[in-house]
Amino acid sequence: MTVSAALTGTARIARAFARAREAKRLAIVVYLTVGYPDRAATGALLRAALDGGADVLELGVPFSDPLADGATVQRASEVALRQGVSLADCLAEASTIVRERDATVLFMGYANPFLRYRGGLSGFASDAARVGVAGIIVPDLPSEESAEFDAALGPERLARIDLYAPTTPDDRLARLAPAARGFVYCVSLTGVTGARHALGADVAAFVARVRRHTALPIAVGFGISAAEHVASLRGIADAVVVGSAALDAVSAAPADRRPAALRQFVAMLAAAGND
Repeated sequence: MTVSAALTGTARIARAFARAREAKRLAIVVYLTVGYPDRAATGALLRAALDGGADVLELGVPFSDPLADGATVQRASEVALRQGVSLADCLAEASTIVRERDATVLFMGYANPFLRYRGGLSGFASDAARVGVAGIIVPDLPSEESAEFDAALGPERLARIDLYAPTTPDDRLARLAPAARGFVYCVSLTGVTGARHALGADVAAFVARVRRHTALPIAVGFGISAAEHVASLRGIADAVVVGSAALDAVSAAPADRRPAALRQFVAMLAAAGND
């Protein structure tokens, strides 16, 4: 596949959402922890997610204190950290999948690894842009405290994706959402990540509130684990983010079947996102 090297990070995100919108379907964002269940497995799993229909890959940067994550992602981070997986390793995986598949890749990680990267935030932003990363999601970084990150990411045209919870008041949305880049990530529930049996009853109203303050696409995540969750968000959101359930699908499969199991799981979700 020809890599669109000239595309900026924000343009890559816009392209991914435009393709889904033109096909009249929800975009599928798949989260996978780099280095889980082992270093060698990551590349095959990323390719499997794309083969299943993922529009965006969210690479989890392992961290020792993932405050926003539930047991599944915490366990995956612990496994990856025991293997010594670093932010540099995540960049290497991103570089490979972007080069091979021209994929849209985001990093989901906590502030500390980015701050401690060699060369600091500006060094990370430069390296990330060079390999084709589209942006980052930093769950422990409030928008009001993001100036240092934005100063580094902005010149490289990388997006810092904001997360908003159902408890976010309208005045805060009005103040912050218009400055968002890439897309807006709506957390479907209060609490940590993890597969749930049902989504919150207020998701539709929450997404509608957010839409009043931004023209960007809106993705819903946290708790998405089944086809019915995806189907219920058609006509409400522009994308779904699936993390813990994707890791669970990998964990439940025999080692030699993990890519196939993930591909089938993602394909099931993608089918549910079609009108």
